[in-house]
Amino acid sequence: MLKKIRVEDLRLGMYITEFCGSWVEHPFWRTRFLLSNPKDLKSILNSGIEEVWIDSSRGDDVSSAAASESMELFQGRVESRVGKVAVAGDHLQSSTMEDELVQARKILHLSKNAMAEMFSDARMGNTVDMGVACNIVEQISNSIVRNPCALISLSRLKQADEYTYMHSVAVAALMMALARELKFDEVGVKEAGIAGLMHDLGKAVMPLDILNKPGKLTEHEFGIMKAHPGQGGEMLLSQGIPADSVTMDVCLHHHEKMDGSGYPHGLIGDQISTLAKMGAICDVYDAITSDRPYKDGWDPAVSIQKMMSWSGSHFDPVVFQSFVKTVGIYPVGSLVRLSSGKLAIVIEQSEGSLLRPIVRMFYSVNRARKISPVVMDLSRPGCDESIVQRENPKDWGLSDVHVLCFGEE
Repeated sequence: MLKKIRVEDLRLGMYITEFCGSWVEHPFWRTRFLLSNPKDLKSILNSGIEEVWIDSSRGDDVSSAAASESMELFQGRVESRVGKVAVAGDHLQSSTMEDELVQARKILHLSKNAMAEMFSDARMGNTVDMGVACNIVEQISNSIVRNPCALISLSRLKQADEYTYMHSVAVAALMMALARELKFDEVGVKEAGIAGLMHDLGKAVMPLDILNKPGKLTEHEFGIMKAHPGQGGEMLLSQGIPADSVTMDVCLHHHEKMDGSGYPHGLIGDQISTLAKMGAICDVYDAITSDRPYKDGWDPAVSIQKMMSWSGSHFDPVVFQSFVKTVGIYPVGSLVRLSSGKLAIVIEQSEGSLLRPIVRMFYSVNRARKISPVVMDLSRPGCDESIVQRENPKDWGLSDVHVLCFGEE
């Protein structure tokens, strides 16, 4: 039986199935293992992780006196919170998804080359061309105005050797889309974009063997990486970026958490600015949905559900609700099962409800075979199909979900 318990109640002999927190921050490569080493228990207690899931059928159970929560109760609580933000936000679309994907590919290609050069300049101590950064933001902004889903969805598809700088592009796009959802003016939207683009500049001076390590970081290596916000702040100051600017704020504080367990300053609640709260959400979402050398990215819809469960301790709940409205409860690229027993990939958000997006059906679970792809808007009046659950692409042997979604390798 799966139970969520506090780490204080964790004991040797328990079987851990998941850490309740972002996988980019907990100290282990594995997330499922029998806890038998006292050093591992000490590492968990010192990691900042507050809760874990255990499987009492595969290891020792928690004592009856300790507080625990069943998976059924947990899922019900999270689904209730997700449902409260199911009314879609206002998204003005002046370009079809198909048309904008063409433009988005071009923008991402140019942005990748520009960011690679920018990080290279920063690594060598040269001046970073902020004019180039402004051009990238302008192009991303135009794409988001035309169709908010296209570029954001494509930006998740990164090669391992381009992750660091493409992550910055993706966070910039997410920041601008979220800023529009939060009704920022155009100046504010562009400032959010620049902040997202430069938020990880400090990684340019991190040791490459640590930055590109194809595995989980050791505690010592993670300590080195935790210096990147401060390093980025110093680099921005040397570029003439004001200490009180939005860009500086997001660079320094995008790893802060609402409960004070973040870094580098351990800020709590409203000590964290709205822009830094936005940066934290966008940074984590792109990180957990992107493939890495040592871990495949999570399905977008699963990622939203996971992040919803962290909301309050990690993320500002109000800002996170706006983020959900930005990307969708079932973001583009999510694999879902429909009420008819068909598998479908979410290809676009609908105008009616975030719970009823536009999908492409491609597989019949009941017949255990592929079917001719059919596109359906689940929000269309009279549509009797609905999403019954999220699905893990790995469970269906799908390694090419992006092909199903975007139509090309």
